[in-house]
Amino acid sequence: MDQESWLSCEKTAVLQGGFLLASQICQPEPLSSLKKEDWNQIGSPIVNAVKEICGHPLKHTKDTLFWRKKILCIVWSKLLEIRNTEDIDIRWKDDPLFAVQNSLPDINHTLLFELVKSMSFSTIYVELLLCFQPSERCRELELLVNHVTSNSTEVDVKLFLEVWWELLKGRRGPLDTLDHLFTAQCSCLLTSTTEPSPLASKRFKPDPESSSMCMLNVLFEGLREIKERLTSSEICYFALSNCLDTLYTYYLLNSALDLPIELKLQNVSRTVNLRKKNESVDGFDLVEVIREVERDLAAALTPAETKPCGMTFIQAMQITLEIICSWEVMGLLKTPTNDLSATSIRLKESLSRVLASLEKLSHAKDLIGNGQTLNNLRVSLKGLLTSLSFNVPESSTAELANISMVIIDNHLNGFQGLPEIFASKLSQDFSEAEWIECLERNKSMFQTKHLVMTLISTLIAKSQSDAGVQHCKKLKDVIVDIFCQLSLPDKNSTLSQILSISKKGLHGFLPSSVTAGFAEELNLSFNSIIQSGTNSSLDAAVSAVAQVAFQNPEAALRRCCQMAVVNLGSHTLIAKILQHLPGLMSSPKVHKDTRDNLMCRCLQDTVWSKLSSTQEENQFLQFVTELMKCDLIGSEGEKQSFLPPQEVLRVFVQPYLFSASSCNLELCLRLLRSTLTQDSESDSVHWVMSCSPFPLLYCLAQLLNECCRCWEPPVEGNTPLLIESKELLLSVLHTLRTIVGKEVVRAPDDWSRALFWLYSQVEELDWTVRLCLKEVWGKHFKYEVPNSLLAVCDLPEQEWSGLHLPQYGQGTGLLAWLECCTLSDSVHRAMMDSLSLNLLKPDEVNMFSKGLLVAVSQILPWCTAGEWDRLLKVLQELLQSNKLYVPFSLEYVDFLPLLDLRSFSVELRLSVFLLRIFQLLCSPSCSDWMLPQGWVHTGRLYATAMRGVINAVCEKLPLPSTTGSPKSSVEKSGACSQEVLFVLGQLFCHVLHVQVMIPGQPEALFLCALEILTHYEAVLSAYPDSCTALQGLNTRHFFTTIADNLQCTEMKAVLHQKIAQL
Repeated sequence: MDQESWLSCEKTAVLQGGFLLASQICQPEPLSSLKKEDWNQIGSPIVNAVKEICGHPLKHTKDTLFWRKKILCIVWSKLLEIRNTEDIDIRWKDDPLFAVQNSLPDINHTLLFELVKSMSFSTIYVELLLCFQPSERCRELELLVNHVTSNSTEVDVKLFLEVWWELLKGRRGPLDTLDHLFTAQCSCLLTSTTEPSPLASKRFKPDPESSSMCMLNVLFEGLREIKERLTSSEICYFALSNCLDTLYTYYLLNSALDLPIELKLQNVSRTVNLRKKNESVDGFDLVEVIREVERDLAAALTPAETKPCGMTFIQAMQITLEIICSWEVMGLLKTPTNDLSATSIRLKESLSRVLASLEKLSHAKDLIGNGQTLNNLRVSLKGLLTSLSFNVPESSTAELANISMVIIDNHLNGFQGLPEIFASKLSQDFSEAEWIECLERNKSMFQTKHLVMTLISTLIAKSQSDAGVQHCKKLKDVIVDIFCQLSLPDKNSTLSQILSISKKGLHGFLPSSVTAGFAEELNLSFNSIIQSGTNSSLDAAVSAVAQVAFQNPEAALRRCCQMAVVNLGSHTLIAKILQHLPGLMSSPKVHKDTRDNLMCRCLQDTVWSKLSSTQEENQFLQFVTELMKCDLIGSEGEKQSFLPPQEVLRVFVQPYLFSASSCNLELCLRLLRSTLTQDSESDSVHWVMSCSPFPLLYCLAQLLNECCRCWEPPVEGNTPLLIESKELLLSVLHTLRTIVGKEVVRAPDDWSRALFWLYSQVEELDWTVRLCLKEVWGKHFKYEVPNSLLAVCDLPEQEWSGLHLPQYGQGTGLLAWLECCTLSDSVHRAMMDSLSLNLLKPDEVNMFSKGLLVAVSQILPWCTAGEWDRLLKVLQELLQSNKLYVPFSLEYVDFLPLLDLRSFSVELRLSVFLLRIFQLLCSPSCSDWMLPQGWVHTGRLYATAMRGVINAVCEKLPLPSTTGSPKSSVEKSGACSQEVLFVLGQLFCHVLHVQVMIPGQPEALFLCALEILTHYEAVLSAYPDSCTALQGLNTRHFFTTIADNLQCTEMKAVLHQKIAQL
């Protein structure tokens, strides 16, 4: 606080005038020699000045309270100035009160105490007293006690007791500006008095004994000294209540007691009613009275911050007992006959608390050797409590309601449990409109998840009673507003609680008349989210969904599902929103039945059976996949997903796989693959093991077994699995068998029974299907293959065993060998390493090559892209190791080319081998054996193989525009450009030959031919010297002649145009 604010003030001048006038009246004696009995004559100018400054004594405005404390701070600082040894040249600069103090005459403590007494400044006096250090505080308090015990009057006693009570209650709140200022003054005083000074002998010296004396000792001894001068029962009740509360809070109470809010309200209301009777209406500040009553209650129920020193519990008891006996003899503790007062009620409550505490054995053990004193005190207190046999009046519910509304409207502290009973019990004691308006005015006081649930219970009760619909709707809106202001964790906790009670949330208990208009609100919320899209704040979108989900979780989730699938690109945003609202997750503890999983049910009812396009299927799959990610942390730190993958498996996969339903089988498999790729705790059993994994494996094995009929004409009521879905099926089966296989290895005894069940079930399936499950069998069963395979392979008997299969007779070993090669990389490597072929016997190599051609022709149409890729690797390895003999014919060459084609031998021979396969497949003896879709599939596989060959050829000739190689390197590589052009020409002829042979002439081969021409043109552009003009003309004529064999005129025209550009 700056100095100007203390000097430039008219009120400060009034105060100075009062003191100067009092000093004149006191002449010839100085004002510092004022005696207690002279105050009424000399102190009136000071009192009048203070009254003029502070205004009406009963008005407690902020400015009035400030000036009361300011005046007392000035006066007390003037007294401390006497004890300040600091140099005056320093003080006038650093002390903001220096100028004010110098304008006042010298004073003494008598003036301070009489001013406090005259103006009823006891509360302010204690606030400033608490600014002192403990030792100085005791010294100042002792001065006050000495003052009031000298020639005591009833007013002196009242001041003494009020100061005592205020000391028990402690500071009102945080330190204000004046408190900080006065604390600094006290600190300077303490510092200056501890420094040696030449004038120290003339200054005040605190007595060491007195400094260490406890305030309790000062208070109790002071009361003992003036006990004979108390003449009224009311003042005795006040004094005895102080004694008992001091005993209780300093010696008997270890932790604060939390009084039930109903009792606290009764206490406050009762005290307010008593105060109204004794005070004028004009000066009655209800809010301030309530604050004060709450302070009184807290003081009596809160243990002292510091333990007493200088006075033991026994000493305090003895003084209390002595005082009680003295007043009983004087007849001052008789039962009140007139109207009850707040003081008598307080005494009765203090007696009850102390007696109850004294009855505890723990305190009795601490008083060994002083049992008689304790017993005497108990007897006296019990007798006194018995004499106070009046009934404490109780306030009516209307009075309690009125007090509670004042507390809530003014956000008064110390009534933590009030909002809850206001939201529940007290709601019946108001008119509907008045209660709801108060609730709306003070929504911030009800922003906890517990109070929201309490308000919901009240709303439900009112909606089921005779409350008006409009009031219920208004209350619902207020509750929704309060919910919206909760933190996100509290929102989720509230949503979880509501969902555990009803899937429809509030709407599960409210009549339709109260919930009218929700459909429009739901539409508006989601339309704004979708229209804003990613540009809107995610937090705002989460809040909007939480708001409608709070009212009806099921409706909100249904709309989320619908929006995520129907609106293009919305699935990501909706998934992010739901990931922020784990409160909408179905708790497995509450919903044990899968059908009770709300999210699964909403997906099933709103979109699952209504997916009408591939786009919707993809968004559904991506939406579910996002919800299955373990991005959430549970209450115990465990990872969680909004939609558990096991629930997706049970609801959307197993019912349709187990029942062979006509549902979209490919979507089910994609969902299954997505669930199996979700994280699982590494140190625990995989979640899929709780979802019937062995029956699931059997269903997948059956589907794989049925894939061999994919090119048969469909039978009514039985749609075969498409070849495109076989790749997906193999992927899912691979993932599942890997997971199950690891769990079987981890605990073989736990799964042995299920393992043998699965093995017995798949015995009826194709041997290749059983071989796919070898990872599940582990070491329980061997690899089981046809006996014919063992004739072409040297396989160890410890791991492999033969099967007698009628369809695999003599000469089918290579077919079985190739089928094994397509199963997995590990089996493929085992087959290559164990192949029994003697390269030194030409006939054996020749027979192997012919048999391999037939075997590849047999399995090619049923190969997936992955299986075909493995098969191509087998062919390449066999060609590179010269185990596969494929002579290259010159059927597309008019003249022998003088070129070195050795580096392209594998590519050329592989292309010829594939050509021979399709010549066999498309021969008259094999006509009409496959559906048109089968030919399209085989055409795609051939095109894939030829693209691999084309890329391998082109990699051997880097182009200058793409390599950045030095000129010399390019020239060197250009030496094989003629060979590359020749090979590309041969590949072009092979591709068109196959396209012409295949029924329907698949488009995939046409695109492959175009790609070859593009590479051919690129080589010509990079190496123009590799082809003469005549050679180019002949080549274009030759390519055009080949292209003329195509049936489709559009394809033929495009190829002609491309050839002409070469």
